[in-house]
Amino acid sequence: MKILDRYIVRQFLLTFLFGLFAFLIIFLVIDMMEKLDDFIDANVPTQTIVEYYLSFMPEIIKLMTPVAMLLAALFVTGRLSNQNELAAIKSSGVSLYRILLPFLVVSLFVSGISIYFNGWLVPYANQQKFSIERAHLRRAGEGSGRFNIFFQEDRTRLVSISYYDVYSKTATKVSIQEFSDTNLTVLVRRYDAQQMSWRERGNDSDTNSEGWVLLAGTFREREGTKEVRLTRFDQLPIGMLKISPIDIEKKQRKPDEMDYTELREFIESQRRVGQDVSRWLVDWHSKIAFPFASVIVVLFGVPFASIKRRSGVAIEFGICVAVTFIYLAFMKTSHVFGYNGDLNPLFTAWLANLIFLVLGLINLVRVQK
Repeated sequence: MKILDRYIVRQFLLTFLFGLFAFLIIFLVIDMMEKLDDFIDANVPTQTIVEYYLSFMPEIIKLMTPVAMLLAALFVTGRLSNQNELAAIKSSGVSLYRILLPFLVVSLFVSGISIYFNGWLVPYANQQKFSIERAHLRRAGEGSGRFNIFFQEDRTRLVSISYYDVYSKTATKVSIQEFSDTNLTVLVRRYDAQQMSWRERGNDSDTNSEGWVLLAGTFREREGTKEVRLTRFDQLPIGMLKISPIDIEKKQRKPDEMDYTELREFIESQRRVGQDVSRWLVDWHSKIAFPFASVIVVLFGVPFASIKRRSGVAIEFGICVAVTFIYLAFMKTSHVFGYNGDLNPLFTAWLANLIFLVLGLINLVRVQK
């Protein structure tokens, strides 16, 4: 590595880390001002509040990494230009493309780390964060349970649960409806129970296999529009349900709580039962596309800041915020079309990156090399 590369990389990394740390502190302070009253009203222990914000930090770092990368690219390049260092480098025969190289290498390295960080570490931290919100702030559900759960367990089977307790693995007010394989509008069997409990595998003959057991309910069987059988039961093993307690928990997780593998498995399970998976596919592809925003913003920012201006740090910061806002706003807007199935999920996830990549390349071609 040449002296010039080391100089640029050192300045770029230091500015990036400083910017990321500054954005992290600002974000935490703003969020604490918003939620601190809620924590106090709920009598949440200080240790839990600290755990909450430690779990929140990875999500903030994920969101702020492209912003800090753009700020560092603008600030470092702008300082080189304003102090005539950039002109001296160019006069020695080094083109802007060559000057851009160390910026791109660092941004690619950061993007590579971000793919793993966003794909596995952030979802795990979000699980802890949402768990605290559910338990103390009554957000994203209530306590250790979930209300009003509906899912299609098979092509012909629908399951509805009024309340599910994660810890006891017990569902309340359960309805299982089975439809005809040839006509999905015709109901052929229905189970209704006050409770459904998960039976663990044991050593005795009654519990030699694990599965769900319906408690205090009725079983109805129909032929066409006529009910031909009604049976009441106190306890009924329901081995036809392939879903496990872990699967129910996963189905209630948000995409932000699932890593790459879990989200992909969830998408495949929903696809098998005939669900529209466009929304989840957009989120899955976005987990990979968003880290590369760091490369796009550098490609956009370095040529822009290479033009000598009389503006100071405040203008550079303002440009950084404006570009980031436009990028995020466009990304969220385009995702809506992907969620509705109007655009291909892969194309939707990468659309913002592609447009800003084109803008960056146009800007790079237009500036003086």
